[in-house]
Amino acid sequence: MKVVVVGIHEAKTNFSELLTRVEAGDEVIVKNLGKPVARIVPFKASASVRRPGALAGKITIKPGFDDLPSGFDE
Repeated sequence: MKVVVVGIHEAKTNFSELLTRVEAGDEVIVKNLGKPVARIVPFKASASVRRPGALAGKITIKPGFDDLPSGFDE
């Protein structure tokens, strides 16, 4: 992976080229007045599909969970 640093004007002018580099695995840092303001990195899809309810029945909430400790007023 190569890190490429560009200014905002260059990023706007060469955006398609920068995206091609990002697709190839490079990282692009965009600076404004010498300070980094954005980072463009390759998109990575999540490793697994989330299943709602996957922990159903595996988590218990003990009695008194919602009770405020002494010293805290509502």
